[in-house]
Amino acid sequence: MTDRRPGIVHVGVGAFARAHLAWYTAHASGEPWGITAFTGRSPAAADALAAQDCRYTLITRGAAGDDAEVVDTIVAAHPGSDDTAWRHVVASPGTTIVTLTVTEQGYRSGSDVPARLVAGLDARRAAGAGRIALVSLDNLTHNGSVLREAVLGAATDTDLRSWIEEHVSFPSSMVDRITPATTDADVADLAALPGALAGDRVPVVTEPFAEWVLEDAFDGIDRPAWETAGVRIVEDVTPYEQRKLWLLNGSHSLLAYLGPLLGHETVAEAMDDPVCRAAVEQLWDEAALELPLPAAEVVEARGALVERFANPRIRHTLRQIASGGSQKLPVRVVDVVRHRLERDPSAGIGPGAATAIAAWWLHVTTQPDLVDDDGAPGADSDVHDVHDVHDVLRVIGPDLDTTPVVAAIIAAADDIRAAGTAARTTTSTDEGVHA
Repeated sequence: MTDRRPGIVHVGVGAFARAHLAWYTAHASGEPWGITAFTGRSPAAADALAAQDCRYTLITRGAAGDDAEVVDTIVAAHPGSDDTAWRHVVASPGTTIVTLTVTEQGYRSGSDVPARLVAGLDARRAAGAGRIALVSLDNLTHNGSVLREAVLGAATDTDLRSWIEEHVSFPSSMVDRITPATTDADVADLAALPGALAGDRVPVVTEPFAEWVLEDAFDGIDRPAWETAGVRIVEDVTPYEQRKLWLLNGSHSLLAYLGPLLGHETVAEAMDDPVCRAAVEQLWDEAALELPLPAAEVVEARGALVERFANPRIRHTLRQIASGGSQKLPVRVVDVVRHRLERDPSAGIGPGAATAIAAWWLHVTTQPDLVDDDGAPGADSDVHDVHDVHDVLRVIGPDLDTTPVVAAIIAAADDIRAAGTAARTTTSTDEGVHA
């Protein structure tokens, strides 16, 4: 039994939602709120949680060791196929928040997520249950607007659509917390970890860092006092989305492409390489000039990222990050260059951005077995050929296709090749030395 108010419904319960939304809700002051969770179509996650009263261990993996706490915020778990339970809880007057972690695919045409939301909202309208907020926790820019358009697009009934426009709020949010996959070893080690739930089969592993920036768009809608747990409630999420995209995601992409060229497999390994670290700092310097945030806040964010990236116990592989560069680089790197040139047309492309683009080009041309990117140029291109560099820019930023930008990318590629040769030479020499 629980004394938590089941006022939140969550769609797509997984590791991130349990390390982020559920954790913040557990730590919020005031009335204790609970979450009714719905999985995807598979009942496996719901069955596993229900088997242990929806309680689980959150393992916070710091550089010095693990800490454990039991999170009891989830009050019920259902498979996504349980349409009856879904309509019932969304229609309940006590429910005022629906949150989602359904990945970017869940908002695209053909996804059943918007239709499920509309079905729940239709039941709520019929019950006369009042206003409600739908909050996306997925890594999409302006995710509130994206969700709103997806829901309204799925509402074919004119009257229902009008009701949604009047009674449903779609706050945007920016979320951040790395949650690597839980391993069998993590489960086995729980028995020796103080604070862990005995017999837990579905613990979650996460890093110490957590962030949530949430748009203040809850007029007339009750919600947990998340700000007491560290959530930042703001009028406009955009600057924080840009900060994450340009600092965290931009440097992740840079490391994902540059690191393997220099022999690295993880973020921590790459950040320990002076060549990679210098390139990241250059990229951050360029982004900092364009961010509409106080300089001290940007410096603090950079410091936090260095600490997070260097955590050797969070094994974040570069291969995991490297997919889809043709879609990611335009918003993570090229967007900064555009802001830079709008502010100062004579500034040209910065060395950090040039290195990121050159590293991606070398990645798709020299490491085809690591490439997962349907939009990338072909592996038969040559980064030293000026015509092929034009092909690169046509994919990620046609407006940047100028002689100075092309020259900077080619120069950056030459520097990367030289650094790779030096790294391989050093490794070969080290392997030949015997005690």
